[in-house]
Order: sequence, then C-alpha cells, then structure tokens
Amino acid sequence: MNIMEQLRSITPQDFAQMGVQQVAYVRPSVVNGANVFTIHAADGAQIGIAPTRDIAFAAVKQHELEPVSVQ
Repeated sequence: MNIMEQLRSITPQDFAQMGVQQVAYVRPSVVNGANVFTIHAADGAQIGIAPTRDIAFAAVKQHELEPVSVQ
C-alpha cells in the first residue's frame, strides 16, 4: 500500500489523535440553499458556519486554531 492509500484509510478518529487538534478545516458548503463555508474539527464534526472564507478563517484563528482549506 502506498502512502496515499494509507492516508485515505485513516479514520477521522485516528486523524484527530495524530496531534491535529489545533487544526480546523474550512470547506465550501450549501446550507439551506445558501453558499457558505463550514468549519470542521479534525474528527470531521462541524463546529461552525460562516458566510465567507475570510470570516471562517478569522473565526478559526480567534479560537487559536490553524485554518486549512479543503474541497
């Protein structure tokens, strides 16, 4: 199994335990028909919603987390 296959097989719980508790993931989403950016913890749990990517990143940083964009 190559490294990419190994990474794809990591569960959200395993990933959260790898020391990425200080990271929050921001991704574009549609909520109630509106284009927004959802914020997720390392385990995949949604922890917030923002109207723009910039606001999502600012909110993440205000909580002393490192924002990362995902598609």
